[in-house]
Amino acid sequence: MLQLFIAYQPLIDLFLLHSGLALAQYLVLRAGVFSIANAGLTAIGAYLAAGLTLKAGWPPALTMVLGAVAGMLISMLLSLPLARLRGVYQAIATLAFVQVVLSLNVYSESLTGGAMGMNGIPKVVSTWTLLIALAGTLYIVWAINQTRLGRAFDAIRQDETVAASLGTSVRYYQTVAFALSGAIAGFYGGLEAFHSYSIEPSRFGFEFVVAILSYVVLGGRRSIWGPVVGTAVLLALPELARPLADYRTLVYGLIMVLVMGYLPRGVYDTFVEYLYRRRIARMDRAEMASRNGGAS
Repeated sequence: MLQLFIAYQPLIDLFLLHSGLALAQYLVLRAGVFSIANAGLTAIGAYLAAGLTLKAGWPPALTMVLGAVAGMLISMLLSLPLARLRGVYQAIATLAFVQVVLSLNVYSESLTGGAMGMNGIPKVVSTWTLLIALAGTLYIVWAINQTRLGRAFDAIRQDETVAASLGTSVRYYQTVAFALSGAIAGFYGGLEAFHSYSIEPSRFGFEFVVAILSYVVLGGRRSIWGPVVGTAVLLALPELARPLADYRTLVYGLIMVLVMGYLPRGVYDTFVEYLYRRRIARMDRAEMASRNGGAS
């Protein structure tokens, strides 16, 4: 068992990291915002945390918290112009934001190391640290879903006009969703920086955007377990079929097309709904049998 864990520890660590990032993406999608800005916010958190530790000697724990704060503040500023956009226009605008962050990381060599990135980052984040971080993130997202905030997110996602007519401030709640998502993305950027010895701009590019979005689309957007299941499936698939590893982005794209066409609610949410309908049908049959027995 220990040998198996050691062999697959890098994959387990990647799963824990990307599950947290998928939950950050899940939050904005749940609030009805088609944002893919989390790749840029993750990069900001990673570079800020690593830079403050390498250049200023600040402790990693503090810089990761500052990465989360930076992600939250920048996402709140980003939400102001995005409040005027909807649908695909939000996706295009947030993708442009990711490209701007990527360009700044490439050309600001004195701060970010340019295309070579930052090296020699101390590895202070272990598998247990990532596990605790993911457990905390799951609890926070679950707690949000149980409150009025989570119900407002659901109402806005289902029908923004109806939610506004019922007195729900769409702009306010979407800004809150952006802030929470940005804080999680920035924090996990710091975790990634201190988990790997180096970071470079290409790590947070378009392939990263597609991967994080694919996790949520594949798993489902209605339950907190949907993004986690989607992450597990997409990370395990190239390992189960090694030839697919070199075509990861292509595989992700094909899976997204198939899922959106045949399982629009995602694999996990569709499975949960199937079990629910099956239980209801079983209860109905039992009730009809009891009525027929009583009638006879």
